[in-house]
Amino acid sequence: MANLVEATSSQKFEDLLSKAGKCLSVVHFQASWAPQCAQMNEVMAELAKEHTHTTFVKLEAESVPEVSEKYEITSVPTILFFKSGQKVDRLDGAHAPELTKKVQRLSVGAGAGGGPEAQGEPPQEDLNTRLKKLINAAPCMLFMKGSPQEPRCGFSRQIVQIMKENNIQYSSFDILSDEDVRHGLKTFSNWPTYPQVYVNGELMGGLDIIKELAESGELENTCPKTVSLEHRLKSIINRSPVMLFMKGNKEAAKCGFSRQILELMNSSGVEYSTFDILQDEEVRQGLKTYSNWPTYPQVYVKGELIGGLDIIKELNETGDLTSVLNGES
Repeated sequence: MANLVEATSSQKFEDLLSKAGKCLSVVHFQASWAPQCAQMNEVMAELAKEHTHTTFVKLEAESVPEVSEKYEITSVPTILFFKSGQKVDRLDGAHAPELTKKVQRLSVGAGAGGGPEAQGEPPQEDLNTRLKKLINAAPCMLFMKGSPQEPRCGFSRQIVQIMKENNIQYSSFDILSDEDVRHGLKTFSNWPTYPQVYVNGELMGGLDIIKELAESGELENTCPKTVSLEHRLKSIINRSPVMLFMKGNKEAAKCGFSRQILELMNSSGVEYSTFDILQDEEVRQGLKTYSNWPTYPQVYVKGELIGGLDIIKELNETGDLTSVLNGES
């Protein structure tokens, strides 16, 4: 089987993982319109020549939404690493050196082509630098087994529930996806168990301490509070008198419908702002429910939904577009 392939459906994706067995599979969730994805594909092609026992897969994220949603793909490029059909690591963004490093490390034991760096542990200084970056990746960081959507142990499940009940805003890292982090963080923080919670780069503790803080009412004063999705959507909608939610932005529309609506909006002569729904999956999904409007693009005037491309077309054809965008009718 060729080790640089494309998955065009959910079934093809599952088949590729199954055929790879215990060997490493590297899956690039990409978009044809994104130049950084093309760059990462070139890197993958070179890696495929060296790591002949590793399967490299390209998958158009928008074309296979069921797979993208399952693995919480909210931006491209995103690269997931699989062994025996299970996700073992993740890389967000176009980071060629990090991709190379992860392939070298994870391909150990998968056959030839592991590369010299993969034969030993990374230098401790490099690991500590990485741990510091992860700890400071968000104001509140939770290191757990699994994800908030799918906790992989009882302690992680409990702490996720506490964070939810106290309306805490946080990011998380799945320690099961990276053995270096899993073992290194114990030494780095001198804390032998998981989950672990950090606020502003400082260790707060594990489940017992979080429980105590929640019971005393101190947790909500220690950790950042979550802004409700509805409040966030209202805030974005009202950023400008005229807001266009689209794929891409004014300079680069990333679908045909968005491109058409930009032409109509520009022809109206009315100032407007845009929001790229491809950059925020929470907004992308939440706005459909909030406005009871299932498709994009969407246009809002003074906080009220006007409609999508078809309605904007009609308004343009009747000569009412400019007045509606100005809030005059």
